[in-house]
Amino acid sequence: MGIADWLRRRSKKEENHSSPSGTEDVKRQDAEPKEAVDEHDSKLTGSEQQSPRGLFARLREGLSRTRSSFVGRVDSLLSSRRRIDEELFEELEEILIQADVGVDTTLRLVDEVRAAVKASGITDAEQVKPILRAKILDILSAYTAPLELPQESPGVIMVVGVNGAGKTTTIAKLARRFKSQGKKVILGAADTFRAAAIEQLEVWANRVGVEIVKHQPGADPAAVAYDTIQAGKARGCDVVIIDTAGRLQTKTNLMRELEKIGRVVERELGGRAPEVLLVIDATTGQNALSQAKLFSDAVKITGVVLTKLDGTAKGGIIVAIAAELGLPIKLIGIGEAYDDLRDFDPEEFVAALFDA
Repeated sequence: MGIADWLRRRSKKEENHSSPSGTEDVKRQDAEPKEAVDEHDSKLTGSEQQSPRGLFARLREGLSRTRSSFVGRVDSLLSSRRRIDEELFEELEEILIQADVGVDTTLRLVDEVRAAVKASGITDAEQVKPILRAKILDILSAYTAPLELPQESPGVIMVVGVNGAGKTTTIAKLARRFKSQGKKVILGAADTFRAAAIEQLEVWANRVGVEIVKHQPGADPAAVAYDTIQAGKARGCDVVIIDTAGRLQTKTNLMRELEKIGRVVERELGGRAPEVLLVIDATTGQNALSQAKLFSDAVKITGVVLTKLDGTAKGGIIVAIAAELGLPIKLIGIGEAYDDLRDFDPEEFVAALFDA
């Protein structure tokens, strides 16, 4: 069911809620992003090591907009109704869709909540929240996997995604993470279509203190990937991270280049598939789904990195990505510091979102 179908379904019912004003800065990428380096990169900072409790508090802070707009509205709905009826479920649908959970996933969730309510025989509306929480956790838990490097070195990570999603920031944070673990890291600047992308990756390589392989702007991206892997092998590197072109996914020639890079990388690894991380900007909402589907046509995506969750009130997109794409969510970005690129833990995420 699409948005139009859902709107027709709801057309006979007066809208009781509107999206909170001033809480969302969604950037719909219907046009090609600007060529400038993602300004998010320029703000990347270090952070002191935090305790587990401090990290959880940071996660709660990063999800504050989504918690206020999404879970806050759920709380208001359930506290204002003492009786569970069909109108309550319809209002819950609206809240979920406005949080970018997606129409199909929303209808699935609400149907499951409705069935669980009926089976349990509960009558108090406020008892619906723990059921919704559990159903969301079920979806997220089914589609998560850790970021793991193979035992055989070097481990190769290809990073794909549209311009502005936070690819360069993600690469810098990953490089710093692996280096802090005592691993030797080398970067490959295979986004040769933009001179600025090469320059920015080199800046981060120097800041983090890792090596980089680059060619001239306009060079063959697959050749950069090849040279990076060869350099990684020769220099005894543990991790090779390859940046790729970030034009919009509708540019078919660039998607073919991505396919070529994937073939070269797999060949140089002796048939071993690389880790391919798709970086998605959480603030792009449902457009993220189309991005993921089209990138998946070019290369086998092994995991999703969802960035800028701290900049959106519609973090429900993470549920839609898991439910509708079936891709494991491996990392989430909740801020500008290096440590704000976090391994995705569904239980921790749901607790930070739902629990007081």
